[in-house]
Amino acid sequence: MHVFSKSFEALTLEELYQILRLRSEIFVVEQDCVYQDMDNKDQQALHIIGKEQGTIVAYTRCFAPGIYFEEAAIGRVVVAASHRKHNLGRQIMRSSIKTLQKKFPNQPIKLSAQTYLLAFYTSLGFETVGTEYLEDGIPHIAMILV
Repeated sequence: MHVFSKSFEALTLEELYQILRLRSEIFVVEQDCVYQDMDNKDQQALHIIGKEQGTIVAYTRCFAPGIYFEEAAIGRVVVAASHRKHNLGRQIMRSSIKTLQKKFPNQPIKLSAQTYLLAFYTSLGFETVGTEYLEDGIPHIAMILV
């Protein structure tokens, strides 16, 4: 998988379409969750994109401190169902972490994790903060990487 980052303005129309389609495919259809994905934060995000053969198969969006949380943030972590079990989630997350650490040295990174993925994020160095909560009807927990 080829991983790279782009600002919102640098995304091509095709990349934007593939990102929104992948997010909808997983977060709305697969997880049966009706929510407002397009939240006017994409314009402020750095988009971390994983492509294979011209198709986006993994993705996150990252934020500078103070935009999403007080800390730098990673969100909308997604891997196409057809490409799971190949460690692409780990690869896209490591790229996201490395990108944020380079852009914002010595800044903690925060995310809102679906609780069923707690072990995955813990294996990447994140620690839970606070207690479980519902976000769009799905159990989540805040996690931080210092």
